[in-house]
Amino acid sequence: MTSVVAPRRFAALRDRHSRPYLFTAGLSMMGDNIEHVITYWVLWQEFHSPALVGFEVISHWLPFLLLSVWFGGLAEKYDCRRLIQIAQGLFMLVSVCWGVLFLTGTLQVWEACVLLVLHGCAGALWAPAEQLLLHDFAEPAELPGAVRMNATFRSLGILAGPVVGSALLLGLGPTWGILANVLFYLPMTLVMLRTPYTGHTRDGYVQRARLTILDGFRTLRQVGNDRVLVAMIVLAGLVALCVGGSLQVSIPSFADALGAGSAGLGYGVLLFANGAGGVLGGFLLEATGALKPNTRVVIVTTVLFGVTTAAVALTGSFAVAVVVLFVGGVANLASTSIGQAVVQLRAPVEQRGRVVGVYNMFGSGLRTGNGVTLAVLGAALGVGTAVWIGGAALVLGAVVVAVVIGAAGRRRSRRA
Repeated sequence: MTSVVAPRRFAALRDRHSRPYLFTAGLSMMGDNIEHVITYWVLWQEFHSPALVGFEVISHWLPFLLLSVWFGGLAEKYDCRRLIQIAQGLFMLVSVCWGVLFLTGTLQVWEACVLLVLHGCAGALWAPAEQLLLHDFAEPAELPGAVRMNATFRSLGILAGPVVGSALLLGLGPTWGILANVLFYLPMTLVMLRTPYTGHTRDGYVQRARLTILDGFRTLRQVGNDRVLVAMIVLAGLVALCVGGSLQVSIPSFADALGAGSAGLGYGVLLFANGAGGVLGGFLLEATGALKPNTRVVIVTTVLFGVTTAAVALTGSFAVAVVVLFVGGVANLASTSIGQAVVQLRAPVEQRGRVVGVYNMFGSGLRTGNGVTLAVLGAALGVGTAVWIGGAALVLGAVVVAVVIGAAGRRRSRRA
């Protein structure tokens, strides 16, 4: 009888290769958000264009929708370290270009659009290469913890980005602030030089096939018989489409509605509560091992995220809003990180990169659609109503996925 060894707590932080990656990933994600803070402010001051504001959201997520599967195929076939370096290099190039245009005072709308799209492409290229690199670092039993720690450090970067970005904007000004932002992408670029090449050789398979953008549809058909895998992808898509980034961009409206928007402190507390839930929740879940990487947990945490999203839009209490935003941050991190780990563990070896790409296509790319639905419903019914409808739709969708998975399991049991 073989004994099952429990995964080590914080195994990713103990590993000499994944530990520096996690810290530098947090810095790069902070740089990503610093760029948003500075460039979005400058673009509004220069052009006062609501259409450009909408394009800022679309340009960030549309590359995930269109290119994630192809980029996942590249991660299967080529050295993930180099793909990550290319992505970081593209981030740095975009920041330098912003700085030059700010310095010379020659920024035009079309140039801004090009840079926004390139920034989105850098993020889409980074995502699948990162996940396959984590798969190479971690043993299968410890992969969920590695994915969770990576999500936690990325959440930490997202939490710190607006604070540091605002400080750079005020202290150095937009030009030198955006040029200084290049420094936050450098550590990961250098760490990849010292990280050993694995080439996904643990599984004994190396991708040699020719890759096309249409591989996303082929991959979906090929893994369609795995109901759990499809369920994880669908749940990620539901989170992106129903909630996506609507919660963060609606917090100023909620702060005003709760009577906490005038001084700015209440707005900051609400924003911090949501980000802190993802960061502290990630560390607590890793320390306790309270949630196991399975389908049931992903469905339950997705439902909880939908409930808290609807609750913050409906409540008239500032204290309740703070609590549900924190709980929602924990639930969102648990849902996405565990779902990502399940997908990586169940994906066929020869298709892992493309399956991860499909997951990113749904989980990140469909945020583009969330921006559209938020704009339409928000204009017709109000921002708060649009957000709680999205939260309720997420709960309903997750319950439907649970029913379908349960029915499929019962059919398999009867056949057996």
